[in-house]
Parts: sequence; structure tokens; C-alpha cells
Amino acid sequence: MLALLPGFSLFATVLPEDRADIMYHRYDGGGVEVDGPSILVRKSVMDTVSLSANYYVDSISSASVDVVSTASPYTEERTESSLSMDYLHNKTLMSLALTKSDESDYLSETGSFSISHDMFGDLTTVSLGYSVGNDDISRNGDADFGDQIKRQNYRLSLSQILTKNTILGVGWETITDEGFLNNPYRSYRYLDPLAGDGYSYLPEVYPRTRTSNALALRLKYYLPYRAALSSEYRYFNDTWGIDANNFELAYTHPFREKWIFDIRYRYYTQEGADFYSDLFSRRAPQTYLARDKELSSFQSHTLGLAMSYEIKPGFLQFVDRGTLNLAYDYIYFDYDDFRDLTRGGVVGEEPFYSFSANVIKAYVSIWY
Repeated sequence: MLALLPGFSLFATVLPEDRADIMYHRYDGGGVEVDGPSILVRKSVMDTVSLSANYYVDSISSASVDVVSTASPYTEERTESSLSMDYLHNKTLMSLALTKSDESDYLSETGSFSISHDMFGDLTTVSLGYSVGNDDISRNGDADFGDQIKRQNYRLSLSQILTKNTILGVGWETITDEGFLNNPYRSYRYLDPLAGDGYSYLPEVYPRTRTSNALALRLKYYLPYRAALSSEYRYFNDTWGIDANNFELAYTHPFREKWIFDIRYRYYTQEGADFYSDLFSRRAPQTYLARDKELSSFQSHTLGLAMSYEIKPGFLQFVDRGTLNLAYDYIYFDYDDFRDLTRGGVVGEEPFYSFSANVIKAYVSIWY
């Protein structure tokens, strides 16, 4: 929904370094809390193959505005594990990855392949990628419900060194989804004069297919004193009628020899899906109906700060170097057509919803 393309390289194709990361992440906003650890280990085999494994945990506690309006707060845990392999041959890097995500009512398995190649004196890198995923969906407390989703992802990117200080990146992504694409717990709201509140709820109904496209442009400029400026624009649209634009500016500044500080600002705006409405005029007025706020029209502003401290080589015998890292994002969401029912008011004229979120990532990285 947020038009986030996977990262594509802005540098020449090389085999990833041997590295390990241990991270703690936390999201707190809008009545939702998500936190947990992540561990990543990467190791090269000879000079041509790099293997990696990642384990990631989300512990989720949700009492969001739409949950408390129609159901009870809940807690759950999601675990994700992945294995990947990179193979370098001359100036070509090939990557294969398998990922599995598991929670009480959702099982996802994804396989992906990508290939990158340097050309024109290593000034240009072209990358292609393809992923396919199969998801099994169930509903807690309902043994009779079960459905599936098949996802396919196609990626193309180009990075170009323009000058000795300037790098340009362009990326394109197309995703096709087929199956049960809505949340089995969500409901849409419609006017009902016989109901005590003046409205009632019924389960949402989404199309069973969706195709989305995203374009990303990135520019990075290195300053003489080891600092860097970067900018990014992303555009997203899909067959559901969603159009989104994302703008980001960032500045990286080194301090003395071991500190690096980052600051960034991101603005995101989205036009809602064709079949979204906060309040429908009657029961089942059209084929597809949704009240998920992530399909509505809204804007968000993000201010991010990060710092990194390099650990001296040799503090452990097997470690070449390491970093201590801390990142914080403040995000403000402002919805144009999703109303906050917890604040009361005349039906269809309740206050529009807005909230802020805090995101923290703290991690240790070591190279060996």
C-alpha cells in the first residue's frame, strides 16, 4: 500500500561481506504495538558464494481504532525465517532466496530469484528479479473458513554512476495478486435506521485479483567531506484505483572518525480505492465494499534520525570491525475520509481520524 519498492543497488555488483546483525525493533502507534528481535548471519564460501540466514519475530498487540470499533483487542505473534544464496561470476551476481512467515491464521511461503550485471566499465548495473508466493489464510475461531493467495513479483532496476560524486537509480516493479485479498476479520459500515447507532456492519468484499505497479527514482550525491545527500521519488498505482506518491530527502553526516549521523524527511500521499467508503448508503450497494483505512485517502509525514558508532577492530579476535546503530522514526498519519467512531458524533460526520507512531530500531553489526 505504501509503494515501497525493494531496495536496488546503487553500487557495482559485488559479493556481500561476511556479517552478522542482531536487532530489536518496536512500533507503537494508533493503538498497535509491534516489537521483537531479528538475527541475520551471512557467510561466504570461497570467493564466489555467499550464504545467509535470517530469523525475525513480530509480537503484535492491537487495539487500533477499527479493531475496537468492531471487535476486541487481540495479541498474536508472527515469525519469519529466510535462507538465501548469492553466486558471483565475473561481473554477474545471481541470488536465490526462500522465505517462510507463520502466524496463527496466516502462512506465507515465498521464493525469489534475481540477477545483476555490471557493464560499461562498472558504471552501469542492471538488475532483474522475480518472486512467487503462496499464502494460506484461515480465521481464528472459524474452522470452516480457509482460502489462498498467489503472488507474483517482477522487478527491473538500473543504477548509473553519473559523475565521481553522483549516482542515479531507477527501479520498476509489477505485482500480481490472485485469491482472497481482504482481511477476513474486517467489516464495512452502512446506514441502518433500525440499528441503535444508526449503522450496521457486514464483512468486507474485495476483488480476487489485483495488479500494481511502482516506479522509483533515487539520486545520491557525495559531498567532499564524506557526507552525502540523497533524494527519492516513488509512484504507485493499481487496478483497485489507488494512486500514491512518495517523496524523501536525506542527509548523512560523518563526525570525527567513528560516528555517522542521518536525518531524513518523507512525505507520502495516497488516493483511495474505488470501492472504499467510510459509510455506505445502504446494505450491499455495490459488488465490492471496503472500509479498511489503508485503502482510504490519506497523507503521512515521517521524520527519521539515525546514528552509527564504529567499534575499533580487534576488540574480539574473530571480528574485523563492528558498529552500534540506533534509528528512530516519528510518523504522523492524517486520513481524509476515514472517521474516528470512538469520538462519537452524528452518523457520517464523526471526526476524521489521525494518529502518530514511534518506530525504533537498535542493532549491532559485526564483520568477520
